[in-house]
Amino acid sequence: MQPSGHRLRDVEHHPLLAENDNYDSSSSSSSEADVADRVWFIRDGCGMICAVMTWLLVAYADFVVTFVMLLPSKDFWYSVVNGVIFNCLAVLALSSHLRTMLTDPVSTVKTGLDPTLAGSCGEGTESVQSLLLGAVPKGNATKEYMESLQLKPGEVIYKCPKCCCIKPERAHHCSICKRCIRKMDHHCPWVNNCVGEKNQRFFVLFTMYIALSSVHALILCGFQFISCVRGQWTECSDFSPPITVILLIFLCLEGLLFFTFTAVMFGTQIHSICNDETEIERLKSEKPTWERRLRWEGMKSVFGGPPSLLWMNPFVGFRFRRLPTRPRKGGPEFSV
Repeated sequence: MQPSGHRLRDVEHHPLLAENDNYDSSSSSSSEADVADRVWFIRDGCGMICAVMTWLLVAYADFVVTFVMLLPSKDFWYSVVNGVIFNCLAVLALSSHLRTMLTDPVSTVKTGLDPTLAGSCGEGTESVQSLLLGAVPKGNATKEYMESLQLKPGEVIYKCPKCCCIKPERAHHCSICKRCIRKMDHHCPWVNNCVGEKNQRFFVLFTMYIALSSVHALILCGFQFISCVRGQWTECSDFSPPITVILLIFLCLEGLLFFTFTAVMFGTQIHSICNDETEIERLKSEKPTWERRLRWEGMKSVFGGPPSLLWMNPFVGFRFRRLPTRPRKGGPEFSV
């Protein structure tokens, strides 16, 4: 089907929406108007359980490090220095986790168009670029909306047959988020969100801080075992020797698992950023049709600006967003 002035490609050969189709574009537009002011949160049962488990495991590690190893120690400065370091790493890791989970992973709100594509929209260019703010909406691929984009004759755009949106370049549909995600790397249940264009930096920081805190916890466990063996397990902890051994063994297992997982993820993310290629694009062997930003250019585009300590800060760009105050169809809604 070829509407006047442009062509639309659909790999599953779905036509454009007709006026009597089931998608409610008016309700979609009204909900998108305040998307920038609402919290992005995916209501997925498995993802929420995994996210809560992540916080509980970090809390368990902090409990063992603080109350089993550091507070009973007779070396005051050893306890203070290691306590500050570990708790700072834990706070930074959990803050990065929150930013990853609550950040809209994509960068387009209403048009779903790539900024390079938007440049060919004639008089509508300014209005299109001004909408590059939030999630790719459902059901915006209507005939009326396509005509309003003022595309050049023969220009090809893409429609997702699953969420019926105008699909930007390098976007893939996530069946869990039920949205097309620009530069989607993967959906991570541990952060209950997709890793995409706008939250990849926070995911990288999350994996880095978890890996560092895991290494720190393992080192402290080693020193604690040595101290307990030398002291015949009498004064090395406020807990009984059996309880102390069980707590330390579980912490060691947790540290090994967390370090292995997050170190691998950190490495793959850095590799993807430096090659300007998402994991999905690599697995599908997609040939790049975009201008690739390699190595430092890729790092700068993800973390923002030249190398600085701000790259390590998960609070950069943070601002409070309001929760929705009016009910929507099907009950209250926290995701967009």
